[in-house]
Amino acid sequence: MINLLAGLPKRKRKSITPDRGKEFSKHREVTKHLNGIPFYFADPHSPWQRGTNENTNGLLREYFPKTEDLTECSTEYINTCIEKLNKRPRKCLGWKTPYELFFNKALRLI
Repeated sequence: MINLLAGLPKRKRKSITPDRGKEFSKHREVTKHLNGIPFYFADPHSPWQRGTNENTNGLLREYFPKTEDLTECSTEYINTCIEKLNKRPRKCLGWKTPYELFFNKALRLI
C-alpha cells in the first residue's frame, strides 16, 4: 500500500506534517500503516506553521516553475535537482545540508 518511507531509517521517522490538501484525508489509515507515526496538520491559512515546507516549495520552484510540465522532465534532470537541493546548506539546519545531517557526513571543510 504505502512504500513512502521504505528507504528512511526508523530512527529518522518521527512525524509527518503535510499540506492540508484532500490527498491526506485518509491520514488515519496512513498512520496505522506506518506503525503510529503521528500526523500534524497546520491551522488553515497559516503557512508560517510549516516554514520548512514553504521554504522547500520555493527552492523547488527554482528548478520547476509552476508553468513547467513535470511529465516532460527527465528522470536524470529530476535526480540532479534532488541532489543539488539535498546538498544545499540551510539556515534552519545550522548551515548544514540535509545530506550531511541525514548521513552524518561532512561535505566541506570549515
